[in-house]
Amino acid sequence: MSDLTPLAEPAPAATPYDWIGGEPAVRGLVDRFYDLMDLEPRYADLRVLHPSTLDGSRDKLFWFLSGWLGGPDLYQQRFGHPRLRARHLPYAIGVRERDQWMACMEQAMNECALDPLLVTRLKASFANTADWMRNRGV
Repeated sequence: MSDLTPLAEPAPAATPYDWIGGEPAVRGLVDRFYDLMDLEPRYADLRVLHPSTLDGSRDKLFWFLSGWLGGPDLYQQRFGHPRLRARHLPYAIGVRERDQWMACMEQAMNECALDPLLVTRLKASFANTADWMRNRGV
């Protein structure tokens, strides 16, 4: 009889924040998202909605996603409830902007080599939120 016990399967991550890889991976995802938005012409309609420098946008999305994914509520600690729709009402967000946001985020997730199962789950959640942010029909 052997005194070796079989290796247990690794426990699943407790939250999507853990699954992604915590703070450095969330920051990397956000940075890649904004790098792509700044560099890729196909995201031009999305880019024009943002300030000339993306530093503040990068921080706000990083703070928001940290809490939204189950990590520290950095955004809420700084600004209170996110009120996403209300905060985005000043910007004309239609189908084109929604679709560019989704395509840019999907490209960033893929380039950051996130687990494909996690990407599938996040895409569904992001799609619901992105569609909810629309404030014009086209």
